[in-house]
Amino acid sequence: MSLLQFTNKGIYCQQGNFYIDPWQPVDYALITHAHGDHARWGSMHYLAHEVSKPIMLARLGADISIETLPYGTTKMINGVKVSLHPAGHIVGSAQIRMEYNGFVSVISGDYKVENDHISTPLEIVKCNEFVTESTFGLPIYNWLSQQQIFNNIKNWISGNQRNQRTSIFIAYSLGKAQRLMKGLEGIAPILVHRSIDRLNRAIESAGIQLPKTSLWYADMPKVDVQGNIVILPPSLLGTNVIKRIPNGAIAICSGWMQVRGSRRWQSADAGFAVSDHADWRGLLNTIKATGAEQVFVTHGYTATFSKYLNEIGISAKEVITQYGNDEEAEVTGPETKEEGR
Repeated sequence: MSLLQFTNKGIYCQQGNFYIDPWQPVDYALITHAHGDHARWGSMHYLAHEVSKPIMLARLGADISIETLPYGTTKMINGVKVSLHPAGHIVGSAQIRMEYNGFVSVISGDYKVENDHISTPLEIVKCNEFVTESTFGLPIYNWLSQQQIFNNIKNWISGNQRNQRTSIFIAYSLGKAQRLMKGLEGIAPILVHRSIDRLNRAIESAGIQLPKTSLWYADMPKVDVQGNIVILPPSLLGTNVIKRIPNGAIAICSGWMQVRGSRRWQSADAGFAVSDHADWRGLLNTIKATGAEQVFVTHGYTATFSKYLNEIGISAKEVITQYGNDEEAEVTGPETKEEGR
């Protein structure tokens, strides 16, 4: 038995007649989280966690039809018992649990094991079949603890301040940026790009309290920037805009920074392996803890990771999807104070 079909529109639950994170427009879309590769425009009706709602309204349009559920609350959809459970990936991220005639399927979306103190921590959900990502599904990807990572980042900032340099972090507007803000709160004034500021406002409207930040703009006086922290989206890396920041030192925050070659390729001053995805151990431990008899591997190192699962006695299948681009190019526009605010 299975509750899941993998179609050209996305993952489909025939018993409930709904899709989960479809990549084509459908009548009824259940959404795990608000990143662009999982929450796409065009569906008739959406269901997501309550924190994801204002983010989706900001990204997909204020006129979309959307209902919400808090974590752990059950909703019956055509006889299928549906509930949302924390995924620990970004604020509002949820695993979707489906139960029909006693059979349980869980779609995890993207997930992270360690508590980042801003997202609701991952909850292990027992199930018969489990859909996992494998973004970092190779043994070389094992993260330092949250505390170790931020200790390293804070030491880097302190060195920059001693040299009167501005610490510039390249991080994705939804998820990574807020995680940095939380981890660096109180270290120095934090300035953010307007794309981050816009999402911060949406997140706060859902009742999530974020650290205080100021809006950054490219023609900001030197005295307002130097020695402080600036968080910008990846689309500005290598542009003349970022070069206008006085005495800037650039750090890229991404799980891909685990590989030193990535840092050299990006020509950054520093790289920190900060990821909102589970590492190798996190993936394996989570899958084992679910007790699932069947695992579907959707995006990342799907072939290698599913092969390894089968070798250790866990039945797994590789599934081709259109997920995995949550680190999408982000739209940026005017950067001056007059145009950008």
